Amino acid sequence: MVEVKLSSGAGGFLLDVACVLDAPLTVIFGPSGAGKSTLLRMMAGTTVPQRGWVRLDGQTLTDTKSGIHRRPGRRGVMLAGQQAALFPQMTVEQNVGFGLRELAGAARNERMREALEVVGASALAQRRVTTLSGGEAQRVALARALAPRPRLLLLDEPLSALDTTARDAVMTALLQWLGEHRIQTIVVTHDAADALRAQAEVVWLREGRVVAQGAAIDVLAEERKRLLMRLSASDC
Repeated sequence: MVEVKLSSGAGGFLLDVACVLDAPLTVIFGPSGAGKSTLLRMMAGTTVPQRGWVRLDGQTLTDTKSGIHRRPGRRGVMLAGQQAALFPQMTVEQNVGFGLRELAGAARNERMREALEVVGASALAQRRVTTLSGGEAQRVALARALAPRPRLLLLDEPLSALDTTARDAVMTALLQWLGEHRIQTIVVTHDAADALRAQAEVVWLREGRVVAQGAAIDVLAEERKRLLMRLSASDC
């Protein structure tokens, strides 16, 4: 369970969010500039809020009042985003295994193999990351986030460089894997089908605030109704 109460702003933008996320899969929706990526970075610990706190399963990861800020690598949280941010001097396999230094031998190799298989990148294992396409690099970055089996997985449009067919295939395999390993996941996406297919909980952000939270089918239906009402009003 993730609990957040965060406030931060700069350059006219204000993020002011308070919510509890306890569903196995939560999808964060909202227009560009709503604060979706910023919220994920604060959970991951790569961005520090001006005020507030983040808790994971009752453990405080960030608390600005108490001066607590657990480093990203110490949170049991993995973040995969649109930018792959792989180590260019390493092979694909070495990148995926980077967060598995506590494992050795067969166990480490099995984790790497499994993660690459989930994202459909097994054939890339020995490639240098500098030779990968954008879509291949995103697959590898996602595999690197899966391999440690984190307590919390944060995904920020992690498959945006893939075409629709490839993206759907990876999402299907990923959702199955997440369910098997019971890893809480929060994903930013612009595709409502992802939320509906996974029967996810949805958090809708607008202008840095949560305007709706609940079952995907309910929240998306309500937002559609609001949009139609705004369009009708603009035609008057």
